Amino acid sequence: MATSLLAQIRGLFDGDPGVRKVADDPALTAELLLLFRMILADGTVSESEMAVFRRICEDAFGITGESLDGVIEYLSDFGYETTAAQAIAVFSELDIERRKHLARHMAEIAKADSKLAESEVRLLRRALEILGVSPADVVKPAAQQP
Repeated sequence: MATSLLAQIRGLFDGDPGVRKVADDPALTAELLLLFRMILADGTVSESEMAVFRRICEDAFGITGESLDGVIEYLSDFGYETTAAQAIAVFSELDIERRKHLARHMAEIAKADSKLAESEVRLLRRALEILGVSPADVVKPAAQQP
């Protein structure tokens, strides 16, 4: 109980740790921004897409549900100043495995609502091209993915 209270007080002074984590890491900001743009690519935000986004945030980046609203708000503010191409360009310097993970996460979100819109396909195709990732790397069977 006391620990929780201290964490809340620290949060008031330091800000949300999940938002700080994203704000302090340009590659993570760019990755989450691209994932969020994939959610918006077809013009609608479905619950299934948001569920996949939440799962990815928690499993891959350690951003819990408590921080996710703040992270989404940060991405929304930051996203007005950043194009998808600029966000993808951040990854040109990163290792190929990190780029493959981004592409797989984008594909997961695109497929989450069981409808693959042309706008989602275009965004994913462009991302793969810029990331230097093969479509075959994105569609690996789940057993082969790390």
